Order: sequence, then C-alpha cells, then structure tokens
Amino acid sequence: MVRFLLARPIAVLMTFLALMVFSVIVFRTLPISLLPPIDVPQIVIKVNYPNASPEAIEQNVLRGIRDELMTLNGLEDMESKSGSEVGTIRLTFDYGTKMELAYIDVNEKIDRITNSLPSDLDRPQVIRINTNDIPVARVQVVPKEGIDYTEVSLLAENVLKKRLEQLQGVSLVDINGKKERSITVTPDKPALRALGMTEENVIRAIRFGNEELPGISVEDGQFRYYLRLATRVDTPDDIMRLPVTNQDGLTVDLGRVAEVKYENKDVLGYHYFGTKEGLVITVHKQASAKMNEMMPLIYESLEYFKNDYPQVDFELTQDQSTLLNAGISNLQTSLLFGGLFAFGVLFLFMGNYRTPVIIGISLPSSLIISFLVFYFFDISINVISLSGLALGLGMLIDNSIIVLDNITRKRKEGLAIFEACVEGVNEVMSALISSVLTTLAVFIPLIFLSGISGALFYDQAVSVAAILFVSLLVAFILLPMLYHFFFRNKSAEELAKEDSKFFGIVLRSYKRLYQIIFKKRGLSFVIFLVFIPIALLVSQLLKTEGLPPIEKFDALVEIDWNEPIGVEQNRDRLITVLQSLDGDYLKAESDVGVRQFLLFDGENSIQQASVYFLFETQEKKKVEMESLRKILEENYPEANINIMDAPNAFDQLFSSNLPYYEVRWKDLATKRPVEEAKMDSWLSTFPVQDFERGPGLQKEASVIFRLDGAKMALYGISSSAVQEQIQKLFGTFQITEIKRFGEITPIRMKGERSDFEQILRTSNIIGKEGNEYALSNFIYFDYENHYKYVTADKGGIYQSVLLNEENPTQFDRDISLWGSDKNLGVSFFGQYFKDKETISQLVSILMIAVLLLYFILSAQFESFVQPLIVIFTLPLGIGGAFIVLLLTGTSLNVMSAIGLVVMLGIMVNDAILKIDTVNRLRIRYSENTNLDPKAILDRALYEAGEIRLKPILMTSITTILALLPVVFSSGLGADLQRPLVFSVIGGLTIGTFTALYFVPLAYWFIGGKVSVKEKE
Repeated sequence: MVRFLLARPIAVLMTFLALMVFSVIVFRTLPISLLPPIDVPQIVIKVNYPNASPEAIEQNVLRGIRDELMTLNGLEDMESKSGSEVGTIRLTFDYGTKMELAYIDVNEKIDRITNSLPSDLDRPQVIRINTNDIPVARVQVVPKEGIDYTEVSLLAENVLKKRLEQLQGVSLVDINGKKERSITVTPDKPALRALGMTEENVIRAIRFGNEELPGISVEDGQFRYYLRLATRVDTPDDIMRLPVTNQDGLTVDLGRVAEVKYENKDVLGYHYFGTKEGLVITVHKQASAKMNEMMPLIYESLEYFKNDYPQVDFELTQDQSTLLNAGISNLQTSLLFGGLFAFGVLFLFMGNYRTPVIIGISLPSSLIISFLVFYFFDISINVISLSGLALGLGMLIDNSIIVLDNITRKRKEGLAIFEACVEGVNEVMSALISSVLTTLAVFIPLIFLSGISGALFYDQAVSVAAILFVSLLVAFILLPMLYHFFFRNKSAEELAKEDSKFFGIVLRSYKRLYQIIFKKRGLSFVIFLVFIPIALLVSQLLKTEGLPPIEKFDALVEIDWNEPIGVEQNRDRLITVLQSLDGDYLKAESDVGVRQFLLFDGENSIQQASVYFLFETQEKKKVEMESLRKILEENYPEANINIMDAPNAFDQLFSSNLPYYEVRWKDLATKRPVEEAKMDSWLSTFPVQDFERGPGLQKEASVIFRLDGAKMALYGISSSAVQEQIQKLFGTFQITEIKRFGEITPIRMKGERSDFEQILRTSNIIGKEGNEYALSNFIYFDYENHYKYVTADKGGIYQSVLLNEENPTQFDRDISLWGSDKNLGVSFFGQYFKDKETISQLVSILMIAVLLLYFILSAQFESFVQPLIVIFTLPLGIGGAFIVLLLTGTSLNVMSAIGLVVMLGIMVNDAILKIDTVNRLRIRYSENTNLDPKAILDRALYEAGEIRLKPILMTSITTILALLPVVFSSGLGADLQRPLVFSVIGGLTIGTFTALYFVPLAYWFIGGKVSVKEKE
C-alpha cells in the first residue's frame, strides 16, 4: 500500500490538503466549553414553605413527594432533608438513565400530587443537574445610594436578564437577591374595636373589592361587552377607599381603620457585594456554544449596562473561562516547545535541517485532521479533550521520529530513496500499530468507569485515539512522501556523514555501559527486578487527592450560625464580620440565608451564609482567612465554620455531598425520630467515642405553642380560629393579590413586630356570643431544644452519626448490636463505600487493560513469552514516576495519573520496537550466518540496541524538554499540568534506561528461549 501511494505523490498531497481544509471548516463549528456536557444523574426538588417547622415540612410535603417518586425508573437513591421553612429531596439515578425523560417523569408525578399538598405552598422546584449548569460568570448588580431596590429588582428581572439571554451561546440567566413589592395592611385595633369591627371585616372588604367577574358578558343590540367590576383595586389608595361594614350596617372607608402602603415582601435571603446589598446574575452557556466567543459578548453587554443605567453599579466576577484559556494556552505551549525542542534535538542528533522541517509539517497536520474525529463523535473542544490532544502529541512526535530514522537507516544501507521509504515504513508499520493499540488498551478501558469519571474519560479517550490514528496515517503516508521530496538529491554517502559528533559520543558511552552490564547480566537483571517492588512501595509515601493543589487567590467561607436567628440577624452578623476585615481583600460577595437561584441544588437555610473572597496573593489569603476564623470563633462560638479554596468548575463537578462514613438508624416501632432525651441517653452508650452528630440529630432552641383544649371548648373557640389568628399575628397572612399583565402584587395582613408574649396578651379572639378573650388565656408555651432537621431516605425517616475513624468498619458489629438492643434498624452509608467500589472497578479495568496489552503483543510477536518483557517494563517506569513525585513533594492525583498513562505509552512504544528489531535481526542472522543461537542472540541484541538508540533517546528527550517549561511556569494551567509533567519526566528517565538495558537483559533471560525457527 505504501508503494502504491508513494507512486502517486500529487494525489496523496491533494488528499491531505483537502482533509486539512475540511478540518479547518469543521473546527470553526465545534463547540468550545470548559467541560464536556455531562448529565449528572441527579435531580433536586426544593420546597420553600414560610413559617413551617421541619416536622411540618416532612409530614405535610416531603413524605408525600417521596412516596410518589418511589416508582421512578432507574432510581438508585433518594435523600430528603427538611429544615425551618425549607426542604430538599435529592434523587440519584443509575448512570446511563436518560435524564431528559427522568426530569419529565419527576415533574409529572409532582403535578399529580399538587392537590394533596398544602394550598399555601408554592409548587416545588425541580432542578436537573448538568455540567452546563455551572455558571461561567456572575454579574454583580448594586443599586447606588437612594435608588429603590425593588425597581432595580424589576430592572434585573425584566431587562438585564432578557438582554443577557439574547446573547449568542447563553442558555439561562439566574438571579439571586431580588426583592418584590407587596401591599401591607396594618389594622388599627383600637379604631376597629370602637366601631364594633374585627380584622375579618377588613379582610372581607378587601377580597370583595378585588373580585373579578370571570368571562361574563352582556349584549347591547349587535354589540357584546365583557363586564368588569368597578370596585377592582390597583393601588393602596384604592384599597383605603373600600367600604368596611360591621354587623350593625355601619360603613366607613377602610383607610379609617387600617394603614395601607407599599412595602417589600419579607425575604428569606440577601446578596451582598462587599458590604453593599445587591443582586447577582449568573450566566450559563449552551452545550453547543463557544465560550471564547460568548465571554466577550458578556463583557461588552456589561459596558452597555453601565452606560444605560448609571444609577446602578455593575461588575463581573468568577469568570470560569480562565480555566479553558489555561487549557488552550497549555496546548499552544506544548506545540510551540514541542516543535522547537524536536528541531533542536533532531539537529543535535542528526545534523540536518530537513528532518525537523518534516516533523514541523507533520505535527500541525495531524492536530488539524484530528478535529474531524471530534466532529463525527460529537466531542466539544474542552479542557478534557484538549488534555487528550496534549497527551497524544508526545506519541505523535515519537512515531514521526521512528519512521524518519528507519527510512534514513535504509538509505544508509544503500537502498534507493523510493525503496528506502517503502521498506523503512513497512519494517516498523506493524510495531507502530501495535504500540498505538497497546496505548489505547491501557487508556480506553477507563471510559468504563462508572459515574462522571467514565464520562470525562470518554472525551479524553476519543481525542487520544483520534490523534494517535491520525499520526499513524501521517507517519505511513505523508512523512515518506515528504522525505522523498526533501532528500531526493541526497546520496547514501552524504546521509552517512550526517550523524553528529554528539551522537557519536552518546553511542560510544552506551556501548561501554552495555558491555559492563552484560558481563554481569545475572546480577544486573536481579538488580532491575529488586528495584520494581522498592520503587512501587514509594507510592505508600505519596499523598493521594483528586485534583492537584492549584494556587488560588480566592476562598469560600461557609457559616452555619447554629442558632435560631432570623435572616436579618444573619445579615447583620455577616456585615459586622466583613467590616472587621477592613477591606483587606480585592472582592467579596455573600449569599445570606435562602438563595433564589433556580438551579441552586445545595443547602438552603435562613441560618446559613457563604462568602466568596478574592485576594491579591495567596499569602494574603492565608493571613486574612486565619484572622476571620479567630473573629468568628471568639464572637460566635456556636457557629460551624468551613473555610476552603473557592471551588472552580472541576471542584463543583467532582464534589460529593456524601459523608465519608455515616451510621444510620430508623426507629422500627414509631417510624419517627427518636425523642431528644431518649436519644441523648442512647448516644452515651454508642460503641464509638469519636463521632459527629448527623443532620437528623442536630438541635436548635425553639418555642413550642400548646393549646388549652378544655378552656377553648368552655368559651366556644375552635382550634382552627386560634391557628388562623396565630397566622395573622406571627406569619404572613395573604388576603388576596392584584394581577396586572403578568405582574402579581400580593396584599398581606401585617402582624405586629414585638415580643410574642406581649402580642398574645394584647390580641383577642371572639368566642361565644361575640365576647372577646385574650389569646394568652388559651395558649401556653415552653422553650425546648428541638431537632434542627428531619432526614429521610427511601426507607423513611432516619437519624445518623458521622464517624471520623481511619478504619470505620471495625465497629460495624458493635454498632449493629447497639441498634438491635434498642429496636433500631441500623445501616451504613457514605463515600467510603463509593471509593471502595471505584477502586474495585479500577483494579478490574487495570486487569482488563493488561490482558488486552498481552493479547495485542502476543499477536505482534507471535509469542506468549515475549510480551512479558514489555509488561515488566511498566512497573519500572511507574516506580521512576513515583520517585520523582516524592522528591518534588507532588501528590498522586488525577493529573499525575494521566501523566503515568502518557509515559507508559511511550515506554511501551520503545520496548515494542526494540523487541521487534531483535526478532528481525535474529531471523536474518540465522538465515545468513552459521553462528550458534547464543551468538546470534548476542549479536542481535547488541545491534538492535545500536539501531534503536537514536529514536529512543530522541523521543524521550524531546518529550521531556517539551514539558520542562511547565515546571518553571506559574498560573492555573501550569499548576494543573505540573504533576503530569513530573510523572512523565520521572517515568521516561527510568523508562529510557529500561528500554536501553533492561529490555535486552529481559529478552536474554525470557524472550531468548523462543526459537527463531518457531517464529518463522
């Protein structure tokens, strides 16, 4: 095939040019995003129920929803948590479930049970989680001094949001911190009493005045008119003119017995930018959008906003496109330095400019054509797929050097240039194909990991496979054609003189060390084998983590005050803390209490707050965060404080809501939470001392109202009347609402803002014969510690503790016995079990990868023994990588693991080519010489080492030097790539030595037993 194609150079060249042009066109249509569009198999249902207790939300709302959702297809797990005024249900599905259909099913089931939910409850929000739901930027909207906040809220909702949503690539715009206007009615109780009226008279007057005749029409001759009641109200003035009538028929204007005015609705949360209250708009991108084109549009829109609305300050924060830019920058750096160092190393070894130029043409050609595969596999350009291309670049240089070196060697042997190109490619073709297949055999099985990790590896595996197969296409077709073009006028004698003096020195040094090692080959082989377990044991000294530590100048502080405070007190405390820092930060933004984001799937509680800080340096961040911790601990000792690096998109995607190890129990008798006093007594005998109370056991102080049923019956007062009166006094009692062109303005009865005991004493309720009695006669109260949350799963309500032990399973038997004695059903749950499952999967996948590697090499070498040589080289390279990671203080993380895969791919390549060359030389010498088999083997090993020395050294050195600049760089991209670089440098340093000396040693002791005649 190579001969056929080389005979038609113009056709081949035109085909490659056509592919490149088509690839450039396709590249312009590929979506560019930070992460692949992955459907996380989770759906979150959020419930906001003002003035409701955790027990009420669990009993009246969440339990019914859970029961209805129990039959969902593919449902793996269900967790619910109800707190004061808020509740959440998190549904986890089997990975691979079609989340579009699951989302529709959940909404349908909630619609089905809407009538059985409390009438004053807003429809529960259903949130589907996707990687595109991670906001790419946040726009801060801060009203200036004296500007009406509700007007700015309307501006954000009706104008800014719509203008941002119209930008190309924007899928959704979310807002937090809005305030809505309502009309409040505050009754004048003395005036009402004097006129013989009650609050009920006021409520009836307003409801009657806001009635609308639905679809009633009258005819007037040939015309038809729709009726509208003239009493319909629009403003507080309209309401104050409404007539209020008592039982005796006395009528007065409502304004004489109540105050009516516009006020902001009571809020459950606030947003602050610095110490100024404002709104935040989060921008989310479409899956098919290009982030690098969308972000400039957002910045441009922000400038328009500043000019159009000078009464509001705007600022853009937390721009996530910096991660993508870092990934693209790393790829550009790899290409640039890869080309420069390849040129330098090739010139150093070969002493001509033509070979580097050929590689300089092949590198971008392979890269551009690879984007065709992206298009056909529907892969976006993202950080994951770009990292796959970066991994493939090292292998691409490797293949090019091997092919060019082999063609040059054939020319030096005296073949004509055409024949040298054909023979040079054919000789290494099977070995290069095997090396690519073995690399993919190590890498591609990782896509079968369950969950998000497997989905992410899919993009990486496709991109690696794309560039490797394209590199083979280029190496087998384009490179020999270019070589023919550049070297057609060079004779074999001229090529023989082109080896540099430097390579001559390296070759002599290699031969001397080779002879020393092979004089004591037994001892040398044992030393290599002993090094394997020692190097692998180094992994036990390495710290293990997910992503590498990135130098971040931002921090996130999460606070749970752990006290029964309102959202206003939460806000005031946070502002006081921020002011105490004296503005020693570049930016700060806070979300206080319940968040209004549609896509927010985290904890929502009035007592919680989170603050994002951006600092000038990492040292400044460390000092200020320590200062903040001290301030909080000294002033608010009850508060739970969590200070961390601000999570980027990767962190948010990989973060887990699961505790490490949780012991759960359910009361089998009552199906309810165990009472506080009894539970405290039981926990004193819990088998483990070091534990933390789970959410279902956390307590908060609360006031418990109890009704005196005997007195109420005596005075003719119903419990429903008392509950309604309490709602009016302490809650937000909605009378009716005004609807105008999609805008809804609620009319609410405003309760008194004073001590609740005083309110109970001064508020009356009507009993028998119209007599009034103070509410305090029928209500008595206690202060009690009460459970802060009610937690439940598919099996019902549970309570739990979190264990902090290194080996938590050792207590499982004792805990089970503790639970059975108390009629508790005990179960164990947490990230510990997920991690064990992942490790089990990784071990299985690794075994499959090694088997695939063995089968491919067995087919390549036609031997069951020789593949073991290649497999033995792998732990040597891994050990070398571990040693460098340890010496540089680098952890074993996702990026260093990817580096191991890259390094193993190059190592396998070198070992395969060397063994293939030895096999071919043994066959040639056995046919053309009368040497005994041992002498043939010695000669083949020696000459194969000399033949493959140059490509092995060049591929290793070019790869190491191309990656080396990352070690000395700074910034987000360098921090991410540095562990990968250390893995590759460590592995290739040992791996190169392994390919040069261990492979021939192992071949002598293992592979040499295979007869050459058998292989023929």
